[in-house]
Amino acid sequence: MSLPIWTPAALSSEAHAISGHYWRLVEAQHQVSTLKLVDTLAEQELLEDLLDESKPTLPPECEGLDYLLATPFRYGAIYPHGSRFRRAGRTLGVFYASEKVETALAEMAFYRLLFFADSPDTPLPSNAAEYTAFAASISSKAAIDLTLPPLDRDRNAWTDLTDYHACQALADAAREAGMDAIFYQSVRDPEHGKNIALLTARAFAAREPVERQTWRIRLSSVGVQAICDFPRVRIGFSRADFSGDPRI
Repeated sequence: MSLPIWTPAALSSEAHAISGHYWRLVEAQHQVSTLKLVDTLAEQELLEDLLDESKPTLPPECEGLDYLLATPFRYGAIYPHGSRFRRAGRTLGVFYASEKVETALAEMAFYRLLFFADSPDTPLPSNAAEYTAFAASISSKAAIDLTLPPLDRDRNAWTDLTDYHACQALADAAREAGMDAIFYQSVRDPEHGKNIALLTARAFAAREPVERQTWRIRLSSVGVQAICDFPRVRIGFSRADFSGDPRI
């Protein structure tokens, strides 16, 4: 299949402004992983500072950002596997998030199931794992939306379940055009919610997450169950929700 061709000039003509809060999930272990190695909070802070100094450098636009926002933009480390809008290798970072926390949960559920599908001899965890869902405030005058005309005419390329070449080529052109973000349809969410691929940290409108939720996510033979107490929400995904992907 030939790739869609969108030039930087063509993408510039489709730019529009965006503003809102977008959700992302991380394992809650990030908050306490070093605490068990030290005796006091002061020692933990020192250890975290030492670890941070050993990590790849951040671009200037990440200065002052909370690490939850800045981490995807670290340079220097090799990105081991390509993702939808980022090529493998020493490539520029992308911050992926979702318009709704439910869509972010669907994305997380899929990739947790995929991890164990790739390692069939690894037993599923017996207990639920804790995750932090956080909302980032994003604002930009330079975003493109793959779900709207005329870009949606190549919807099949943008929503391919396993082949990301078209999206990666589009991201290259979008960067050249000075775009900050790409909106696109989630192919993991059964409700087809929208995601955002943030190409630069300069589009963050706040230096820290503006909202947080704690979720417990359990994997089972039939699917994924996610529970949040504040607000009280229960969400479940069956394996059939992701069966269109041949890897699951």
